[in-house]
Amino acid sequence: MFVKADFTYDAERDVYVCPAGDELIYRYTTEERGLQLRRYWINQCQTCPLRSKCTTGTERRITRWEREELVDAARQRLSRDPDPMTLRRCTVEHPFGTIKAWMGPTHFLTRRLKNVRTEMALNVLAYNIKRIVALIGIRRLMDAIPG
Repeated sequence: MFVKADFTYDAERDVYVCPAGDELIYRYTTEERGLQLRRYWINQCQTCPLRSKCTTGTERRITRWEREELVDAARQRLSRDPDPMTLRRCTVEHPFGTIKAWMGPTHFLTRRLKNVRTEMALNVLAYNIKRIVALIGIRRLMDAIPG
C-alpha cells in the first residue's frame, strides 16, 4: 500500500500528486487536538489502475498539518546528512543517561534554578573526572595537574 511519503506535495498549487499522476486537491480544514489539519482527496480513484495499492475506500485521502513544511524541512536536512543523530547518540546520550542513573529517582536534591544549576554542574564535573580516570588513569591525571 502507498503511504503519504509516496505522494508529492506541490506547495505552489496546494495539491498532492499521487503515484498515478492525479492530483488530490484541498477540500477543507479541521482541528484535532489543537492542530489545524488540511484534508486532500480525489474522486477518480475508482477507475485508477493503482487503486489496489493505494486505498480500499472510494477515494484516497491525505491529511496535512498546517505547519508540515517545518517537518518536511527537518526531514530534508536529516536526509542530506543522517549522521547528526548518530553523532548525538555517541556523544550526548551516554553522559546524560549515566548522570540520570547516578541522580536516581529523586533527580535534583536542591531547589531553585541557581542551586539546581550548581548541582548539575557538579554532576557533569564528576562525570568528566570519572571518564578521564577511566581513559588515562589516575597516575597520568595527577601528572597532568600542575603544582
